[in-house]
Amino acid sequence: MCDDRQRRRLQGATIRRAATPPGIKHIRTRPYTPRANGKAVRFFRTLLREWAYAFVYPSSGHRDRELQPWIYHYDFHRPHPATSHRPPIPRLGFEGNNVLRNYS
Repeated sequence: MCDDRQRRRLQGATIRRAATPPGIKHIRTRPYTPRANGKAVRFFRTLLREWAYAFVYPSSGHRDRELQPWIYHYDFHRPHPATSHRPPIPRLGFEGNNVLRNYS
C-alpha cells in the first residue's frame, strides 16, 4: 500500500520516463530567475495577444490549425524590438525551414 506522496512520486517518475525521449535532458530554470522567466512570460503574453485572442475562431480546432503559421510568422517575419526590429531567424542567416542545415 502506498501513501499519497509515494504514489505521486511513482506517477511522476513514470510520466517522466514516458515523456522524455532517449538522449533528451530536461533542464530546469532556477527559481526566481527573472531574466529567463521574463522571456517566457513575454513570449506567452505575445502569443495570447497576437494569436489566441486576436481573432474570434469558429472552433478550437480552427485555432489550433492557426498556431503553426503564427509561430512561423513570429520566427521568420515579425519584427522583434529586442533584435533591432528584425525577425530572429533571418537575422541568424537561416532562410526557410532547412532542418538539416539548422540542426546538423
